[in-house]
Amino acid sequence: KELLEMEGNQITLDSLEKGTDNPAFSFEGEKRHYDECGGPCGESQEERREGKGKFSSYCRKTLQPVSKAKHFCKAHAKVLRRVILGLLGAAYLCYFIAACYLNFQRALALVVMTAVVAFFICWDIFTKHCGAKVLLLLRPVEGCFQKSWPWLKWLLWVALLAGLIVWLVLDTGRKPEQLISLGGFCFLVLFLFACSKHHSAVSWRAVFWGLGLEFLLGLFVLRTTPGTQAFQWLGDQIQVYFLGYTTAGSSFVFGNTLIEEVFAFQTLPIIVFFSCVMSILYYLGVMQWLILKISWLLQVSMGTTPTETLSVAGNIFVGQTEAPLLIRPYLTDMTLSEIHAVMTGGFSTIAGSVMGAYISFGIDAASLIAASVMAAPCALAMAKLVYPEVEESKFKGKASIRLSSGEEQNILEAASNGAAASVGLVANIAANLIAFLAVLEFINAALRWFGEMVDIEGLTFQVICSYVLMPVAFLMGADWADSPLVAELLGIKIFLNEFVAYQQLAVYKKNRLMGLEEWDGNRKQWISERAESITTFALCGFANLSSIGITLGGLASMVPQRKGDFASVVLRALLTGICVSMLNACLAGLLHVPREVGDCATFFSTTNFSLTSYTIYTCCKQLFASSVLQNGTLSLTGSWAEQAESMLWLTECCRHYNHTSCAG
Repeated sequence: KELLEMEGNQITLDSLEKGTDNPAFSFEGEKRHYDECGGPCGESQEERREGKGKFSSYCRKTLQPVSKAKHFCKAHAKVLRRVILGLLGAAYLCYFIAACYLNFQRALALVVMTAVVAFFICWDIFTKHCGAKVLLLLRPVEGCFQKSWPWLKWLLWVALLAGLIVWLVLDTGRKPEQLISLGGFCFLVLFLFACSKHHSAVSWRAVFWGLGLEFLLGLFVLRTTPGTQAFQWLGDQIQVYFLGYTTAGSSFVFGNTLIEEVFAFQTLPIIVFFSCVMSILYYLGVMQWLILKISWLLQVSMGTTPTETLSVAGNIFVGQTEAPLLIRPYLTDMTLSEIHAVMTGGFSTIAGSVMGAYISFGIDAASLIAASVMAAPCALAMAKLVYPEVEESKFKGKASIRLSSGEEQNILEAASNGAAASVGLVANIAANLIAFLAVLEFINAALRWFGEMVDIEGLTFQVICSYVLMPVAFLMGADWADSPLVAELLGIKIFLNEFVAYQQLAVYKKNRLMGLEEWDGNRKQWISERAESITTFALCGFANLSSIGITLGGLASMVPQRKGDFASVVLRALLTGICVSMLNACLAGLLHVPREVGDCATFFSTTNFSLTSYTIYTCCKQLFASSVLQNGTLSLTGSWAEQAESMLWLTECCRHYNHTSCAG
């Protein structure tokens, strides 16, 4: 009888050569059929044995090429992998050249993404094969540089400081209100230093590098044309295409009527789609690659440990409970300062899944993306300012941290798991919205009742927040008239959650874009464009009281034995996270560039006055400002006096807005 040589489930080379049956392809059903029924009717035992032998021999001959093919693939796996990657690379290169040849402007985004990926791939190959040799060659230069570094470091800092002061003087000379945002930025940093756990142990390298990276990112996004266009393009892709893809799925399930009229069916399905996409990107390794590159940049520049840096970098894309999963095996041995940094990163940013929901409200997508990216270095810097490292970290000097790639077997399972995982998040958001809005209404009713006892009308939680936090809103750069509304939104974000605050901000933005009057009696209906930008950055973070329980619950479930350590630093992390969002808002106010309205006369000559807009409102205000009413006679000054249709335009403006010149 032929023996089958096996080790585990692997067939040996001898058995393959002899054509032995593959044990993974057994014919137990055939055997049971022969044993139980005694073979087909009319067949003898000898015929059955002969037939069975022929059948087994036929199977061996059939499966032998498959076994040989498997063996060949295993023996030449590296070569086959390189061939396949080469073919895919050649195919992509042909596609890339064709796209650039047909329309380079259209393919500009593809060129940028390809250049970034190609740079990192070349860098990885270079460091792997030539890194050690280059370091060996540069060792004499490194020794000379280290000798000169003590005085060179101060020279560099003085040059940077002088350059920053000159830039601020030139930039704020035209817009002095930006100095208020700069003052607010400095005040918040000093406040966090005053709250530091160990003042003498602060790593100023981490603090200055973190704030410097945040400033450079803000400058790139808000002031440079490539940065503005890149983030605007990214925001448009999410706002126009991604939200449209969600509509295709949700309209099929719920119908067009529900997704157009009901908030739950309009906004919450976006979270399902975003979660599904993130899960697919994790399965493909794209997210891990991005997070590793960002964490490498932060770690090299700021001198922080790989574990805390990796978690904070992950918070740009995922939520406050998902990011610590990246470093789950290392949480047991992390210091309190590192744990504080992990928590601060979670409080300072928002998850990519809920970002889609805020964009669907009408919040500017580019500002949300920029705020989340800028928060990462700032959160790490402020975490090291508030809770400096005084212990010896086990991960200091560690080259890298290994990331897990998930347990999904294929891309379909990854997509399904991502969608299924979002169900709990969607239910949690819906439940929190119901609960928090109900609680807010209850608190407001109670405050109104108490206020009426002492003849104070209209006392609400929002009114209290608008007075208490109004100085903070003004320090961030909001106009004094806008500060009460900005402070109200800040209070809602801190004491309830940012979801409710962004909803209210979307209402104010919608009112402005519709061209409504700024004031309706004593009530302000919208805030300025600059205040909107500041508020968008200030609200971008999970730093609210309800997040304390989420953070503690998520981390304690991973490392139960350190629950006490987590509880001891969570309040400091919450305060730091709130201030990080405000620091981002101060930078947004400092770097904000107002949009130019353009020539109002040209705009009026082509516009339809049946509907109002923010541009119509702005141009009408300019027209009202140029009108002069003397002795019952109305006249116009400046460039408006030269326009033949100015009085007609003034009449149209008076149909929509109130002004003293309309009485004439």
